Amino acid sequence: MRVIGIIPARYASSRFPGKPLALIAGKPLIQRVIEQCRGAKSLSEVIVATDDQRIVEAARRFCRVEMTSARHASGTDRAAEVAAKISCDAIINIQGDEPAIPPAVIDAVAGALAGCETATAAARILDTAELRNSNVVKVVVSAAGRALYFSRLAIPHLRDGGEGEPWRAFPYLKHIGIYGYRRETLLRLVQCPVSALEKAEKLEQLRVLENGIPMAVVQVEYAGVGVDTPEDAAKMEKILGESVVEQAVKETFK
Repeated sequence: MRVIGIIPARYASSRFPGKPLALIAGKPLIQRVIEQCRGAKSLSEVIVATDDQRIVEAARRFCRVEMTSARHASGTDRAAEVAAKISCDAIINIQGDEPAIPPAVIDAVAGALAGCETATAAARILDTAELRNSNVVKVVVSAAGRALYFSRLAIPHLRDGGEGEPWRAFPYLKHIGIYGYRRETLLRLVQCPVSALEKAEKLEQLRVLENGIPMAVVQVEYAGVGVDTPEDAAKMEKILGESVVEQAVKETFK
């Protein structure tokens, strides 16, 4: 199966304009995401999909870049425009703001596409505040490992018990924003209108479920660390900066 990694990236972020070009421990954010993707064994190629020439200039030193329409409402639509122009069996849509995403997570999602039309990832929630945070999307999974529903609320609701630390009473899962699609499924999906559930929760993955498309969910250890604001960038720079120093020490004394 030929699997392509696509990283949608736009310059005009309301909370963090120019985010893909923000320096994180000495490298642009988009470069760090590309480097993580290139570590994935499942990807035949990595492509950045953008509508901004500044991002093109920054990214094309590291991978292929495709210019896309500025009118896209989502990264999925942007990825689909690229998928329509290339030859592949499947694509992995990787968030352009997760510079620490492990290549193994990308490979796990790609592997799930062998048995399902779409796939994504999730991790255990081990914190009550995170469980109650509406910005943390939760997913309920069937016994077969397929997504049943995504919500900003804590689902399922525990009728009895679990008041203090409900995550100890039920294995709640946090959705990690990476998506795998078989190519034809993605091209079909973006032709579907915005669904009622998608509109209510503001979660585009609900369009997949509402149109009867199965989605495999692989459980991973990575909890998802995104960069949405300049403050997030500063935190990530500290994390990655420490990692760079640790790696340099290991290389020196190995």
